[in-house]
Amino acid sequence: MESEDTKKIQEMKTDLNLLLECLKYQMDNPFSQKEALVTIHSICQQNNNAGIYFREIGGLTFIKNLAKSSEHSVVKEAALYALGGIAEKDVYCQQTLCTSELFEDLTCFLSNESNTNLKRVSVYVVLVLVSNNRMGQTLVRETGCITVLSQLFRTVLSKYELNLSDKNVFQNYQLWSSVCSTLCVCVNNPQNDENQKFCCSLFSYANEWLINCMEPEIIRPICSFIGLTLANNISVQKYFLSVGGLDILAQVFVQLVSDSHKTLSSAKLAVMVTKTVDACIADNPTFGIVLFKYQIVPKLLTLLLHESLDSGEKFSIILTLGHCTEDCEENQYDLFKYNGLPLMIQALTDSQDEELNKAAIFVLHNCQRAAEKLSLSLGDYSFDENETEQSNYMNMKEKKLEEHWKKAKEILHRIEQLEREENEEKIKREKYMDNILSRNINLQNTLKHLHTDSTGQGTKGGDKSKSHCRQIQSYKSHRVMSQASSDDQMKTLLKDANPVNACYIEDEKNKTLFKANSSCNQNSHEETALEQNNFVSQSSDHVFKHPTHTAKNRKQQLPVTDPFTLCSDIINKEVIGFLATEDCSKMLKYRCSGCIAVGKSLNSRNFSKLLHSCQYQCDRHKVIVEAEDKYKSELRKSLICNKKILLTPRRRQRLSNESITPGEIKKRRIRKNFTKEEVNYLYNGVKKMGNHWNSILWSFPFQQGRTAVDLARKYQKLTKYPKCGAS
Repeated sequence: MESEDTKKIQEMKTDLNLLLECLKYQMDNPFSQKEALVTIHSICQQNNNAGIYFREIGGLTFIKNLAKSSEHSVVKEAALYALGGIAEKDVYCQQTLCTSELFEDLTCFLSNESNTNLKRVSVYVVLVLVSNNRMGQTLVRETGCITVLSQLFRTVLSKYELNLSDKNVFQNYQLWSSVCSTLCVCVNNPQNDENQKFCCSLFSYANEWLINCMEPEIIRPICSFIGLTLANNISVQKYFLSVGGLDILAQVFVQLVSDSHKTLSSAKLAVMVTKTVDACIADNPTFGIVLFKYQIVPKLLTLLLHESLDSGEKFSIILTLGHCTEDCEENQYDLFKYNGLPLMIQALTDSQDEELNKAAIFVLHNCQRAAEKLSLSLGDYSFDENETEQSNYMNMKEKKLEEHWKKAKEILHRIEQLEREENEEKIKREKYMDNILSRNINLQNTLKHLHTDSTGQGTKGGDKSKSHCRQIQSYKSHRVMSQASSDDQMKTLLKDANPVNACYIEDEKNKTLFKANSSCNQNSHEETALEQNNFVSQSSDHVFKHPTHTAKNRKQQLPVTDPFTLCSDIINKEVIGFLATEDCSKMLKYRCSGCIAVGKSLNSRNFSKLLHSCQYQCDRHKVIVEAEDKYKSELRKSLICNKKILLTPRRRQRLSNESITPGEIKKRRIRKNFTKEEVNYLYNGVKKMGNHWNSILWSFPFQQGRTAVDLARKYQKLTKYPKCGAS
């Protein structure tokens, strides 16, 4: 397998070398150069290491110079296409090409050339160099390339009537769409405030296109550009509002929602406009008053009921509803008026998506705040009907609101009931585990009592067992009280997060405390039987189940590998049986050493020795000893058959070193002196990033084989001896 990979890598290197030679010796044949460049692009796209090797042999520099100096537009297009593909595939190649010289050449291609295809390929290279690269975003602004891009955004499409069936119009549209995508990358990921402010000048032109051309091919790129330019920038959002951008987006959204019942594409497009609107008002909730006059909240509720939308699209709509109603009482009233509250409750109960549920809770929280001022808010609105009709309308709305709140209270009551049942089961499981612990302690104390010779010592052992029982009972009561307090805190959080006031919490809390305290005083045998039944008959279909960490950890502690623990339940049954008889002292004489030494501190090693040294073993301990001996013998056989099964890390490392075939010589790494360029890279990297050697190594085109340790050592030498440069 390794030989095949090595063979493929060698073939790839040979191909790239031959193609580079072909480019150099076919300067008079543009079509051969074009084919060679396309082949280089294909190889670098298929193999991640091809771009790195092509950069090392000087291919990137040659293609960059070829794109600048060639007189044939076909060769220029192919060269730029190859550069973009290589930079897109490898970040080191992207950093190598990200220079002001290349951006200036691309700016010349975009401003001076009349060839549309060459401009489109140039825009593609700019997009690749700027994507996820803050340095590229800075260079595209400093070299004036973004100015040329904004000019293309204004002038490529001259008419608002978009006829894509025409070949020339279609080519111009493709160039315009590429420019939109490149501008989006210039302002975002990472966010660049200066580029966002620069792109503000394009808002008025984008608004005109949205008004005059309601085509999906226009709305999608423009909404993406506006949304990313507005994102997390309050000053840009205020400027967009001042030029009427939010009003135009609202008008486009209303038109798309009205057409959504006819075509599915209109519904999908309306969701995209919704995201753009949300980007504008997310940091400025007061902008929601602008949307009120367009009745955006009812339109959003209508769009939310569309059957073809997925959970992600519904999340965007509900989040926009939350921002619309966050600081605008008019929109809050519209949410109540058009039955938005039951829709939010339904979305909260039906959906399993956490993000969608958070958005719905956000909207319900706004409703809860608005409910306190609802009676006053309703009085501020004027209607065209007479006073009698107004009062009837108000009464009808109040009844509807009461029904909505009643449904919300029922949902909250159901949630509290499920949590209360879960907490009761949790308390019962903890009591069951405490019972097992108390039985083991009582058993050990009883055995100690049987081994004592004097009556005084036995009395002390009994007192100790009683004190242990009292400690367990106090521990159980303390745990019940702490559990009740934690339940109280959880329900308080639910009361604050839920839009409905939880009015049944205090009564149910008292009932829970009463049940918990009364259950602590029951008989131990009855309590154990009841808890075992409840423990087996747990329901796994609860909606709001919280994990019981304490019971889970105790449950994991039971199946240990200690032999004493494995047979402890058998010993418990026997001890309980012979304690009830009168001749228990006689029966103790016939028990083996493993049965008698229950009270001692035992582990897996001394217990095994104790069983092997006993001459008179009981049947159960004899089975344990035989099973242990059988397992040890099989383990010895496996070690003898396969000597490579070793248990110590040091011996395992020695074995891996011995596995090297005799006569094989370890290859040492070839020493490569640091060039002046690498020393400059090192100084610049330390200046920008500090002593983060891995980041410096990945950010600059060092020679192949360099490691972070090499950079650290070289920088240490440079600081001690500044005169030692390239060595």
